Amino acid sequence: MERADLAGLWPLFGLRVRTPVLELRYPDDHDLAALASLSGDIHDDDFLPFSGTWSLLPDGERERAVLQYHWGRRGDFSAASWRLELVVVVDGEVVGTQGAIASDYAITRTLETGSWLGRAHQGKGLGKEMRAAILHLAFEGLGALRADTGAVEGNAASLAVTARMGYQANGDSIDATNGVRTRLLRFTLERDAWLRARRDDIEVVGLEPCLELFGLGTSPGDEIA
Repeated sequence: MERADLAGLWPLFGLRVRTPVLELRYPDDHDLAALASLSGDIHDDDFLPFSGTWSLLPDGERERAVLQYHWGRRGDFSAASWRLELVVVVDGEVVGTQGAIASDYAITRTLETGSWLGRAHQGKGLGKEMRAAILHLAFEGLGALRADTGAVEGNAASLAVTARMGYQANGDSIDATNGVRTRLLRFTLERDAWLRARRDDIEVVGLEPCLELFGLGTSPGDEIA
């Protein structure tokens, strides 16, 4: 079945966020296969930038875990609790993933973002560009009031993107990840701060048919004006 046909049944397949550099899109299985192939080379062996350990799984098992995770997010997507996982595409190539998650979003208007890039595509400014894209979708498209994010202490690249985007520190938490004490730093970006730096070169395509899936009306921005 073609993507356009899938979008007629599940509108998220028609969702795109485009910047001059990259595109975020809802992944089909071809996209997910490409994403899974990137998963073996994301970070150095001596530093885990995630609060989970999926990236440490053996070859084969790790790729299957990536597929199962994304298939699961398709199946459990609901207005009450959703995880929107998009692939990052540059010049037709899948280079990473950018997601946003929320619970009771229609009420809270708050979501949290997360992402990763294949190592070959890091250090090229894509982290900031994909964050700008998902924030545009959140604030401009979905009428968000607040966007949260987090980064493991020592993840300099992620922290630098967060700082450049204007987030404010919002506490931390301590976890035990892979048998190691890990500090997760938390940050928040309020709508007013996003508006002050809002870009006019980002385009959201195919969102309107998706709004009911997020529990929103046809014009979410009108509800918060």
